[in-house]
Amino acid sequence: MVFWIFGYGSLVWNPGFQYDEKVIGYVKDYKRVFDLACIDHRGTPEHPARTCTLEYSEGTLCVMGAAYCVRGGPEIEAAAMQYLERRECEYDHKITVDFYKEGEDLEPLVTGVIVFMSTPDPISNKYYLGPAPLDKMAWQIATAIGPCGNNREYLFLLEKAMREIDHEDDYVIELANEVRKVLDIVKGATKDTKLIAAPHVTIKDHIPSLQLLPRQEAVAMDS
Repeated sequence: MVFWIFGYGSLVWNPGFQYDEKVIGYVKDYKRVFDLACIDHRGTPEHPARTCTLEYSEGTLCVMGAAYCVRGGPEIEAAAMQYLERRECEYDHKITVDFYKEGEDLEPLVTGVIVFMSTPDPISNKYYLGPAPLDKMAWQIATAIGPCGNNREYLFLLEKAMREIDHEDDYVIELANEVRKVLDIVKGATKDTKLIAAPHVTIKDHIPSLQLLPRQEAVAMDS
């Protein structure tokens, strides 16, 4: 069946699957947060990265991103969904939302658009890190590295992608600027200082038992 998928993180600049149409727009009543642990793309179980998810927040400003339509036939549609399920494996919740095209606010362009997101419950969701002070999040993002590269690149690419679709996300910009401050500190630190040590962040004791993607597959996905 034909489906639409909304991307608000790396899917904006790197969808990675075959699609037929891409539309820039937004979803309502959600906000973008960096509360999701990533242990096989931009981080590791010992030092998880922070990647973005959506948090329900009725009446807040919209979340801008890109919606992709996949209608290439059963095989292409099945391949795209299989890819997405594997790439977004750290998101434990899949919902459908209304998607609005920028400048057309009264009626949604598409209803039933699929969104992968994270349940904000540290007990039921082993990947949920939850909120943290901005400076601690910045240290974690500045120092986490995984098979796909470092965590800060993910954040900076998101900042760039938002700029390129003419929507600067204040939260993303603030966090990116804080990460740049950390990188300046690290760059200026001498070898015998402890400034480069990130705050100790763990995911959960049972994380090492999780099955991780092979390195070559993780690099290709970049969630």
